[in-house]
Amino acid sequence: MAKLTAADVEKRIRDYEAKAAKIARRIIVCGGTGCVANGSLRVRDALVEELKKAGQFVEVDLEHDSADHVHPGSTYVSKSGCQGFCQMGPLVRIEPDGIIYTKVRPEDALEIVQETIIKHSVIERLLYMNPSDGKRYKGEHEIPFYNRQHRLVLANCTIEPDSIGEYFHKKGYLAALKAYTQMTPEEVCSVMEESGLRGRGGGGFPTGRKWKFTLASPGPKKYVICNGDEGDPGAFMDRSVMEGNPHSVIEGMMIAARAIGADEGYVYVRAEYPLAVVRMRKAVKDAEEAGVLGDDIFGSGLSFRINVMEGAGAFVCGEETALMASIEGKRGMPMPKPPFPAQCGLWGKPTVINNVETLGTVPYVIREGAAKFRELGVPTSPGTKTFALTGHVANTGLIEVPFGTTLGEIVNEIGGGVTDSNGKVSIDNFKSVQIGGPSGGCLTKEMLGLPLDFDSLKSVGAMVGSGGLVVMNTNTCMVAVAKFFMHFTQNESCGKCVPCREGTKQMLALLDDITKGRADESTLDLLEQTAKAVQMGSLCGLGKTAPNPVLSTLKHFREEYLIHVREKRCPAGQCKALARPEIDPKKCKGCSACARKCPVGAISGEIRKPFVIDAAKCIKCGACKAACKFSAITGI
Repeated sequence: MAKLTAADVEKRIRDYEAKAAKIARRIIVCGGTGCVANGSLRVRDALVEELKKAGQFVEVDLEHDSADHVHPGSTYVSKSGCQGFCQMGPLVRIEPDGIIYTKVRPEDALEIVQETIIKHSVIERLLYMNPSDGKRYKGEHEIPFYNRQHRLVLANCTIEPDSIGEYFHKKGYLAALKAYTQMTPEEVCSVMEESGLRGRGGGGFPTGRKWKFTLASPGPKKYVICNGDEGDPGAFMDRSVMEGNPHSVIEGMMIAARAIGADEGYVYVRAEYPLAVVRMRKAVKDAEEAGVLGDDIFGSGLSFRINVMEGAGAFVCGEETALMASIEGKRGMPMPKPPFPAQCGLWGKPTVINNVETLGTVPYVIREGAAKFRELGVPTSPGTKTFALTGHVANTGLIEVPFGTTLGEIVNEIGGGVTDSNGKVSIDNFKSVQIGGPSGGCLTKEMLGLPLDFDSLKSVGAMVGSGGLVVMNTNTCMVAVAKFFMHFTQNESCGKCVPCREGTKQMLALLDDITKGRADESTLDLLEQTAKAVQMGSLCGLGKTAPNPVLSTLKHFREEYLIHVREKRCPAGQCKALARPEIDPKKCKGCSACARKCPVGAISGEIRKPFVIDAAKCIKCGACKAACKFSAITGI
C-alpha cells in the first residue's frame, strides 16, 4: 500500500464531506454490546426496510459509495458504538433533529419512518421520561444524563465504528500526521508531559513521563501495548471505546510509537469482548489498507504495525508484567519491579503500556494542544474520566465527566438519584458508592461533596481505579459487599506470592464467619491485621489493592460489622444466616399454611390467630414464606 500523505488525508476528508452533504437525515442505531444484545441490529434492519417501502432513498454504507452514487436527500442509517445510556437501549438517534428514542423495538420502525422521517414529528412515547419529574425529554441537550457530561473520549462514539472515512472526517489521524511529520519524539513527550495526562487504568502515572523514560532506554526494538484487559466487575469503559471508536485507540498507539521509537504494537483485549475484538481487528486492517499503518508512515520513513491479541480472561493480566507474560505465551503472572517495562518489557525490550482510555485521549492532546486539554479537570488531574455508573441509581450507563466533578453531581444529577427496592428515588436512600471495583474503596454519604480526582480520592483511602461506580442504597449490607469483592479477588489471584494467595483466602474466610454468625470482635481485629499484611506484602497491584474494600468498609461502617458480631444480626437483612424469621401479626390470618409446610415444626399457633416462629428451630429453608399468601413472613 502506498504511503498516505497530508494531501491524501485532506482528500479523504473532502470526499466524505461531499457524501455527507447529500444526506438529509441520519438515523444512528446504537451498536454497543448492550444494545446489540437487546436487538438493536434488528431495529436497524427494520428501519432500512420501512424506509425502502416508503419510497425513501436509503444509504447504509457511506464508506464505500462514491459521492456520485449518493442520492441527494437520502436517509443514512448507520450503527454506532455504545451511546452510554445503556439502561434505555436500544437507542436510536435522528439527526439533525437532535432526537433520541429509547427502548426502540423493530415493530416501532414503521412509526418512526412515517412520523419522524416523513412527517417530521416527534413520537412522545419513545422519548426518555425522567423518573424524578415524569417529563419526557427530546434529545441529548435536554436529557439530564447527557447534558451534565463533558464527552471527550466518548465524543465520537456516535460515528460508524467500521468507517475509517468518517473517522478522517472527524479530524481523525490529523494528530498522528502532526506527530510524524512536524514533531520530534522529544517534542511529543514534552507535549504529553505538559498536558498532565495521567493513566486512566487506575494507577494515574503521568503518561508523558512514562514515555520519556521509554524514549531514554537504549535499543533498536521497542513496543507499544494497549491494555484492553478490563476485568473489574461492572466496568465497561474500555470495551465501549474499542467498540465505538477503535481508530482513536490506533491513533493513540501510533503517537506513542512515534514518541518512544517503536515499530510494533499489541492491543491486548480480553476474549469476553468479542465485538471489541472484531472492530479493533477491522480498524487495524482498514488503517493498513489506507496506508495509515505499515511502512513509511506519512512519508516519515518510520514503520509501525499493530497486532490484536485476545486475552484468556484472567483478572491479573490487567497488571502490566502479567499482561506481557501472556503476550509472550507464558502463564499470566506478575514479576517484581524493577526493572520496569520502560527499561525491560515485552521480550526484554523497552515497552510502553497504556490503557484504552488513555490512548483514546492522546490524539486530542496532540491535535488541540496541552493548554486546551488542561482547561478541563483540575490542575493535578486534568481532562475527563469515563465511569461505568451502575447499582441502585435511576440512570445507569457509561458517563464521562471532567475530573473534579463531585460524587453528588454524578449520583444525583447524572444518575438521577438513588433508588430503593421499589425503584423510588430519594436522597435518603443513599448509603455508599464503591469506586474502582475490587481495587477501590467505599465512599459514604458524607463524601457526596467530594471532587472525584486522583488526589482527592487518595486522601480518603479510595482510588479512581478503572472507573467503576457502584451505587448502593440503605438495603445494602456492607459486610456482604466486602465479601463479594474479596471472593472475586481471591478467585482471580494468580497464586504466585504467599500474601495474596493465602491472605485473600483467610480474609474471605473471616468475612464468611462474620456473615454466618461465627465471629466475635476479635475477628474484626484479625481481619484488619490480615488486610494490612496483604496490602504491604503482595507482589503486584492485585494483591496490594485487594484489601481496599475490606479496610474502607471497616473504617466507614465499623458499627455495621459490630452489629454482625455482637448481636448476630444483619442490619440490612441481607445475610441469610443472621436473619431472624418472624411472622407479622398484623398480616397473619391464622390460616396455618406456613405451619403445615414447615419441615421441622418450628411454627405454632391457633387457627384464625397469628402464628409464631421458633427461631431456635427454624432452618430458614423458606418453605413457610413460599406458602404464605399474605406476605406476613419476614427475615427469610
